[in-house]
Amino acid sequence: MSNFSRNFGLSRRALLTSMAAVAVFPTAGFAFSAGQAEVLIDKVVGDINAIINSGKSEAAMYVDFERTLVRYADMPNISRSVIGPPARSASSAQMAAFTKAFQTYIARKYGSRFREFIGGKIEVNTTQKVNSIYDVRCTAILKGEPPFAISFIVADKSGKFIDLTIEGISLLKSERAEIGAKLDKVGGNIDKLTASLL
Repeated sequence: MSNFSRNFGLSRRALLTSMAAVAVFPTAGFAFSAGQAEVLIDKVVGDINAIINSGKSEAAMYVDFERTLVRYADMPNISRSVIGPPARSASSAQMAAFTKAFQTYIARKYGSRFREFIGGKIEVNTTQKVNSIYDVRCTAILKGEPPFAISFIVADKSGKFIDLTIEGISLLKSERAEIGAKLDKVGGNIDKLTASLL
């Protein structure tokens, strides 16, 4: 396993992947085929590249990235997944607050180094439907580094992002482990966990 795989949350490749993550996911209710999913990747990556090249401050870019993330990712379900079983006993207000904090945290975490990715691109290789998901397999190309493989996982039912993997490492599982550690640190208190992400 490469150093990148062992340091998924910190590497430049992981950050580029996060930029690409929003590229694959259509809005809810959008009936899409494998071909349409591939076209969508090109479209939204173009939108993200426009944010990067906008000349805005990093803080403004975080806002734009979060807006895109909210539109294309199933953040409520992702948030529940990263918290795990404690989410079942949380109130709707607690989960709404955590979801908002978590999406801001993700936008800030992975958006902080966007300018390093100017000139990067993602090429679609194949798309395969497996039961109720689309597995969109791509190659990410970053200047000065070898290409690397990414798989985008899209739910057919919701038409939104549920996970992505890079070199076999799941972003959802990585964040679940990190958020779980943060939750343990605050004694399982979801309100304190939410505050820690702000």
